[in-house]
Amino acid sequence: MSKNKKESFFWTSYADLMTSLFFVMLVLFVLVVVLLHNKMKETERERDATKAQLEMITKIEESIKNIDPTYFEYNDKYKRHTLKNISISFPTGSSDIRQLPNDQLEQLKKVGNSILKFVDLAIEKNKNVKYMLIIEGQTSKDNYARNYELSFERALALHRYWRRDCDIKFDNDKCEIIISGSGQWSGFREDPDIPGNKKNQRFVIHIIPKHGVIENNMLDKQ
Repeated sequence: MSKNKKESFFWTSYADLMTSLFFVMLVLFVLVVVLLHNKMKETERERDATKAQLEMITKIEESIKNIDPTYFEYNDKYKRHTLKNISISFPTGSSDIRQLPNDQLEQLKKVGNSILKFVDLAIEKNKNVKYMLIIEGQTSKDNYARNYELSFERALALHRYWRRDCDIKFDNDKCEIIISGSGQWSGFREDPDIPGNKKNQRFVIHIIPKHGVIENNMLDKQ
């Protein structure tokens, strides 16, 4: 093979190689651009979803302020609305709600109906939210061996009173009810928190929005 033919073959092969490399680089470039574009769109969707979630949470926090102020007030320390103006005190060692005065029982009935009305109206406006109603039983600080059990029984007594005697029934799809007993150890107690203070022989009621439900529902719609 002559020298000229060898050089011609080399440059032809070299040109084919460069063309192939250029084509590969072009394909890689287009692929990177497409991936970056998709990533940017995903980031924008996540940003918009987060913004929408924050706006929704703010609206829910505002809406819960509409709960009847006759019975509830916002406790800044515990970040929740809590029952007020009703002094409940069970007899020592008792969880029998029928031993409470009739005027207190009537007030508790009004409280239950007030919560039920609030939840129904709030969810009618926004179906993406749920609420959590916590009935927390308590006992006085006397180191009684059954304080945890007794406190739970007091909370359960209120729930049963609402359902059986007042026909107040919460839809679990709207409002989850947590019945709990904190014994003598809850941080949310009446002062002075000392043995013999019967003001802590009671239950307390908290109502809070479930933000996690908002986030999950909105993410499911993406």
